[in-house]
Amino acid sequence: MHTHTPQIEQQPSRLGTETESITIFHYESQAVSIKNQITLRQNLFSFLLEGEKTVYYAGASVQIKPGQFLLLSAGNCLMSEKTVGNAGRYQSILISFDNQLLSDFFIRHSATLHAPSSKVDEEPFLQFEQDGFLTNYLQSLHHLLITDGSISPGMRAVKLEELLLYLNQTHPGHLQTLHLKSQEATDELLIRQAVTANLDRPVTVEELAFLCHVSLSTFKRRFAHLYGNSPTKWFLEKRMQKAARLLRQDKLKASEIYDELGYENLSSFIQSFKQVYGMTPKQYQVSTVAGINPTQ
Repeated sequence: MHTHTPQIEQQPSRLGTETESITIFHYESQAVSIKNQITLRQNLFSFLLEGEKTVYYAGASVQIKPGQFLLLSAGNCLMSEKTVGNAGRYQSILISFDNQLLSDFFIRHSATLHAPSSKVDEEPFLQFEQDGFLTNYLQSLHHLLITDGSISPGMRAVKLEELLLYLNQTHPGHLQTLHLKSQEATDELLIRQAVTANLDRPVTVEELAFLCHVSLSTFKRRFAHLYGNSPTKWFLEKRMQKAARLLRQDKLKASEIYDELGYENLSSFIQSFKQVYGMTPKQYQVSTVAGINPTQ
């Protein structure tokens, strides 16, 4: 069987960075136990053949043993791989594919796809038990891999389509639910990136919503979900916290930092600072020098 070992580094590894929209490969390790930070650039089917596998996302985790497999949504996670028994090997077959391909699948088969159920779990992964069909499916992948050493792009597309259609039939609504979670994760990442990049820039909430390709109301709702506050109040507090550090630690004047914090003039900066700290930047500096501990 052809063995493809993903690059595992101390820094977060990235699976699914290939130019192909679908990859199918065999992964094998003889290490007793491996735990890595993984960035999945694509969705990933992981069919476990030998060993144990545990996957940790921010809010959930799942463990599988041989005879089980996972469908993982794109995103950051921790993966723990462990050998079990005398064989001392960890083996799996991995199928990665991008979100665009999954969206195309839903469009092509919209008439026959099942709607998501309210009872379907909302974790960023799905866990399955292998059955007779899936056992034969894995044997077909095994045959293709050992015969040619790799699987042609056309055949990869056929085999993924076969698997997705079967899972939609046997687990109605699960694929759509995972796809929606993947889209939400992508949307949340875009918002976080926009916030980080524009924290010190004089951008409006409307402009941020535009950069994230969503309406103003949608941006505010998603922002509140991520940060627990309105965009306007959150940005104000973060910028003033930075201002307080510059005034306190670097002993800078308000006139020296207002532009760095995204304000067009000094007076608007002073007004914002008073709104958060109840005093002017100058008064704040005097109080810290005097040993008074104003609200940080």
